Amino acid sequence: MKIKQPQPFTFEAGKRAVLLLHGFTGHTADVRMLGRYLQKQGYTCHAPIYRGHGAPPEELIKATPEQWWEDVLKAIDHLRRIGHRKIAVAGLSLGGVLGLKLAYSEAITGVMPMCAPMFFDNETQLTKGFKQFATEYKQLEKKDETTIVQEVDTLLANSKALFDELGGLIKEVKANVDTIYTPTFVVQARNDQMINTSSATYIYENVESDKKDIKWYEESGHVITLDKEKEQLHEDIYRFLESLEWN
Repeated sequence: MKIKQPQPFTFEAGKRAVLLLHGFTGHTADVRMLGRYLQKQGYTCHAPIYRGHGAPPEELIKATPEQWWEDVLKAIDHLRRIGHRKIAVAGLSLGGVLGLKLAYSEAITGVMPMCAPMFFDNETQLTKGFKQFATEYKQLEKKDETTIVQEVDTLLANSKALFDELGGLIKEVKANVDTIYTPTFVVQARNDQMINTSSATYIYENVESDKKDIKWYEESGHVITLDKEKEQLHEDIYRFLESLEWN
């Protein structure tokens, strides 16, 4: 069975722009509702799909964090090419890590890491998440149970290099958080089972911006953009965006 592949999106509205970055194993569905909400508030939103994502898991383990960083740079360049000079960034999980890297590498207006890991002490959880993603993808392909188990086991055996590189990216960004002077709004789900939630406190305490805030969402899990408190999250992100200097 052929699965329809997700696509990047650009929701055009006003001059203020927000780059929306999805999580590891995810794609633009992670941030689509947030994008539509912000578009209605007058913000142009663009979300890329990193290489290997939104595709079979075999493609994901061929990709590298270096390629994902290149994809993020292309995405912010896309917004600049269509006329946006002031750009804020909101990223979920891996997208939050890449957003923080943007905050110390490029001139951006604000950054909103959501459930972003800073400690690579959760390889077990990440591997479990990848295994679940791979299994569900193959179920959608209508493969039989024996084939699924064999193919997922092969994927896990071949994914070590990717997880090593992912750990390297997280450590690199953690080491540079204290060079961020961009206004920062740290978002963290209390019931996050995927990352070490101390990451949120670490980001908040170490960014050097005079304008920073942190909020814990008591009823939400890791994919906070799709969870119970998403409407509140939308409003909080909008409020933060409205507080930034766009002129």
